[in-house]
Amino acid sequence: MNYLVLSGAGLTTARRLQEKLGGVIHGYAPRLSEVDVRPFDDVSMALRDLFASNESLVAFCAAGIVIRHLAPVLSDKRTDAPVLAVAEDGSAVVPLLGGHHGGNNLARDIGEILSVTPAITTASDNMYGLALDDPPVGWRLANPEDMKDFVTAMRDGASVSLNGVCDWLLSGDLPLSDDGALRITIAGGPLEGDGKHLVYHRQDLALGVGCERGTDSAELIQLITDTLAANHLSPLSLAGVFSLYLKMDEAAVHAAARHFDIPARFFDLITLKQQESRLANPSDIVKAEVGVSGVAEGAALAAGGKLIVEKRKSRRATCAVSRAPKIIDALSLGMGRGHLSVVGIGPGRADWRTGAAEAAIRRADTVVGYSLYLDLIADLVADKDCQAYGLGEEEDRVRAAIELAAAGRNVALVSSGDAGVYAMGALAHELLDRDEAPAAWGRISISLSPGISAMQAAALKAGAPLGHDFCAISLSDLLTPRADILKRVEAAAAGDFVISFYNPVSKRRRDLLALARDILLRHRPADTPVVLARDLGRPGETLTVLTLKELQVDDVDMLTLVMIGSSETRARRRGDGTWSVYTPRGYAAKMTKAASQ
Repeated sequence: MNYLVLSGAGLTTARRLQEKLGGVIHGYAPRLSEVDVRPFDDVSMALRDLFASNESLVAFCAAGIVIRHLAPVLSDKRTDAPVLAVAEDGSAVVPLLGGHHGGNNLARDIGEILSVTPAITTASDNMYGLALDDPPVGWRLANPEDMKDFVTAMRDGASVSLNGVCDWLLSGDLPLSDDGALRITIAGGPLEGDGKHLVYHRQDLALGVGCERGTDSAELIQLITDTLAANHLSPLSLAGVFSLYLKMDEAAVHAAARHFDIPARFFDLITLKQQESRLANPSDIVKAEVGVSGVAEGAALAAGGKLIVEKRKSRRATCAVSRAPKIIDALSLGMGRGHLSVVGIGPGRADWRTGAAEAAIRRADTVVGYSLYLDLIADLVADKDCQAYGLGEEEDRVRAAIELAAAGRNVALVSSGDAGVYAMGALAHELLDRDEAPAAWGRISISLSPGISAMQAAALKAGAPLGHDFCAISLSDLLTPRADILKRVEAAAAGDFVISFYNPVSKRRRDLLALARDILLRHRPADTPVVLARDLGRPGETLTVLTLKELQVDDVDMLTLVMIGSSETRARRRGDGTWSVYTPRGYAAKMTKAASQ
């Protein structure tokens, strides 16, 4: 959840909500400078960016401000995330968008915290005490496109007949009648609705699946679709797709889960073995292959209930279906596939973090990283399980993150800069690729979220020194032989690349930067511009521009990125004292040549 705040009064109220509900506070930078608040300068852009994140947005400002800025980007009310306007002093709460996607419930929660009555304007909520198009967890509406006509008829006085048992529909004030002109049906199988007939499905079916390694996703989805149709079962009644833990990384299983919009969950061998006496079609071949006599039937039974569709087979896949006596909470069963997000948080400034990086951190159950990096994202991880490690414990923290993911958790492993540039991304992939890596590690999913690298941040602060060809070289000899480092410096110097030196010096290593400078002086002018960028994006930020001949080791520490220009790089001090360091690509020469022809 995101809070957008424009003033100190709004910040005070936002913090009251954050304490109870969690979330991230975004503050208008010209008025707010608190370290735990993510700054923004453009109100319209901030509102649209936060709305686009598809997370709940609570704006502490006039409702009209939100409406004016979001109106041009609104699309489909059935997909809008909740957007609420809250008075800065907490005296009013108004859900503006996504009322039936959690907005009205969030407004009620906020109203309870602030001791005010939310201004809920959704017709069905106010008239009937429930939202027909936002059923509780475990229920699905088959024909949401007919909701508008149905509610309009109700408001015009039509009564409703209820066919089937459904406690949540009885908890409201629907105009129920045995002979109502409108109907609501709790369906066990496929059923078409219309503007006078709403159809709901109880998610009480467990779909068990098995398949050969590398089975085509379309084959499994078609098998499931045909099986449900042949047995007059609705896909909307499915609570989850279940299988053996060995199939946790099977693409076809996850494709089926996405297709039917249900979670994929996996049971261990012991759990499936406990169902062997109940299998309708045990197989010695399957047992020899995976250790249990039936995966599809066993997984369906392990999810609860009675087998109602025995194992059906396609060429490379199987499926079976069980029905439980009540709604199945799939997320409480078995284990989900663990995920590792390796996240680059940029140099440190909150407004230099990418949206993808922030989203990965917010989705995570656990955040792992060097303690300093966790401090830099304190606004995002206040309500997270965080595991901090010290400097030099890189492999330990990557291993810990992978182990947590292998246990089924969603883990964010944070790095400064970009996760793939001298950071944890390569080490994570390396550990997963080692021969001795546990089999469970191979079943997790992994993704890298981009961040602004130190090289990018330094270049953009200085001007545009990376405007032409460039490279990056680490001067750390802890993992790379010194001879190899110097060979790379020599090659980059001969190639006339702009060079960014990472890890330029340490307490022990003071000579490699001097050696690199001397190599470069043999290949390019002594007045070649050099940028020293230290602590960019943090309170102690400094940017120094000097020449190659002036570069001294004592000017640099481990928090400094050293960027050496090419022979074409130019540096000019502007009238306001800032620098314009840039490397031209040759446009001027091209235009001069064209003009002379």
